[in-house]
Amino acid sequence: MSHLRSHAEIIEACKQGDREAFHHLFEAHKDRVYTIAFHYSGDASMAHDVTQQVFLKLFTSINQFQENSQFTTWLYRIVANTCTDEHRKRRRFVPFSPEIEVRTMVGKASQEDSYHKSQVADSVRNAISELTPKLRLPILLKYVEGLSYDEIAESLGLSIGTVSSRLNRGHKMLARKLQHLRSEFSSGE
Repeated sequence: MSHLRSHAEIIEACKQGDREAFHHLFEAHKDRVYTIAFHYSGDASMAHDVTQQVFLKLFTSINQFQENSQFTTWLYRIVANTCTDEHRKRRRFVPFSPEIEVRTMVGKASQEDSYHKSQVADSVRNAISELTPKLRLPILLKYVEGLSYDEIAESLGLSIGTVSSRLNRGHKMLARKLQHLRSEFSSGE
């Protein structure tokens, strides 16, 4: 792909049917797509299926991509829609991913600290997994993918107000579900 320099050129080559360009696009984005799908579902098999579906949709609809928006935003929208569709098909909630890290700013920790952090991470994962999909997806895009409110809104096809509302409701629900952690930290210090 040495003849293609920019992301825009790669997309244009994909629109022209260049399989090598599409392969490059796949390689550049497959891990991110899988990660979102896995964090959304907590199921490796579903995440793999969603990833395949996303790239099939991408391959068949690349000509619909408008240059007036960012490619990743368009891709996130396809991922979000595919995750939602797959969730509807399965009609059940699945456990949340054990792969999400709870980031801490601690150097070396004792075994007790490591165990406690593991327990906190489990509590956070469980609390997130209990959120409805419409609240879970904005939380994941914000805190796992690091998207801005604008990017989340565009990716999910929502207004910024709706994104803000869903994040706010998600935060409140997580705060209630994780309230026991606050009292543990207060009594432990």
